[in-house]
Amino acid sequence: MHEAKTHLSSYLKRIAQGETVILCKRNVPVAEIRALEPERTVPRPIGLAKGRFEIPTSFFEPLPDELTKSFSGEGA
Repeated sequence: MHEAKTHLSSYLKRIAQGETVILCKRNVPVAEIRALEPERTVPRPIGLAKGRFEIPTSFFEPLPDELTKSFSGEGA
């Protein structure tokens, strides 16, 4: 851990280049440091799955009473 604290800035450079750093305590891996996925700069297009599936009309029907009660804790 002391080594990780001492060399953190150099590890961050390597991580930014795509490496993953494994932190160990007494030679036992305890953590992994890796780069985060970059934030999306372009909005995701709407309708990517259009035509791949259909929502059945039963989807819009009310749920059975015993099921709705279980969501509110009444059916336990």
